[in-house]
Amino acid sequence: MAVGSVQITGTGQLIQLNRRLRAAGGPPLRQNMARRIRRAAEPLRNDLQDTMRGLTISSTGRSSGKRGGPSPTTRPLRATIAAAIRISVRTSGNPGARVWIDYSSLPPDLRGMPKVINTGRIRHPVFGNRRRWATQTATPLWWDKTVRRHEPRMRAEVARVVDDVRRQLGG
Repeated sequence: MAVGSVQITGTGQLIQLNRRLRAAGGPPLRQNMARRIRRAAEPLRNDLQDTMRGLTISSTGRSSGKRGGPSPTTRPLRATIAAAIRISVRTSGNPGARVWIDYSSLPPDLRGMPKVINTGRIRHPVFGNRRRWATQTATPLWWDKTVRRHEPRMRAEVARVVDDVRRQLGG
C-alpha cells in the first residue's frame, strides 16, 4: 500500500447509485451521501494525524564528546506532515472517499518524508552537513497499519450509506 493515498469505494454499487441519483435529479440526496461518506472517512484521517503526531522517532544518540544543539529549523516535522493529511469525496465519476497526503502543502524539503518515515529508517545529513550522516528510526508502516485497522469499518459504513440512499430512491 502506498503512503499518501487510500481510497474506499463501493465500485459498482456507488457508480450505479450515482446514476440513479443523477436521474432522480437529487442534489440534496447527493450532498447527504457525500457528507455521510466524508464522515465515514474522518476517523481514519484523524487517526492518521494522531499517529503521525505521536510517532516516536529515535536515534542511537550522540557518543561522548560529540557536540549537539537545537534544531536549525523551527518547523515541527510530525505536526507539519499531520496537517497535510486530507479527505476528498467524489459523488460522480468514480465515487468514494480518498484519504491522502497533500504533498503540495508540505515544504519542498519535506515532500518525501512521509514515505521515508513509513519505511522506519530515516537517514539525513547532520544539521545539513553532507559529509556527516545520522540514522533515525520510526515505527515502520505507520500509514499501512493505521489504514488496515480502519478499512473494515469504512467499507461497512460506505455500504450502509449506499443501502440507505438506495432505499430513499425507492429500490
